[in-house]
Amino acid sequence: MSHSNNSEPLVFVVDDEPMLLELAEAILKPMGCAVRTFRDPELALKEFPAARPALIITDYAMGRMSGMDLIRECRRANPAQKIILLSGTVDEQVFADAPVKPDRFISKPYQIKDFSDCIKSLLAE
Repeated sequence: MSHSNNSEPLVFVVDDEPMLLELAEAILKPMGCAVRTFRDPELALKEFPAARPALIITDYAMGRMSGMDLIRECRRANPAQKIILLSGTVDEQVFADAPVKPDRFISKPYQIKDFSDCIKSLLAE
């Protein structure tokens, strides 16, 4: 990961739980990531084409639009988009048969080290 300071990887974090957005931000910023948080996945989707984030971390259950919907829409725009799906309510079965899958899945509540290791390895790919 050789990049100068002004090109820190941009990470979108999408979760309707403000506490969890703050937690993710607190983990990502010291890792050298630029972070944009969204409580509304539709807003994240709107910002997505111009922002071109290096990584999207999304919760699964968020009202009108699920994390799987967001993944599908983002991959339609950018098939190579790296995405981590988080969930406290479903497990990996939720996308076992889905045509579009996240790169990684983390169940909540997560251990901070597992979360940061997962992000590091995915950004390094």
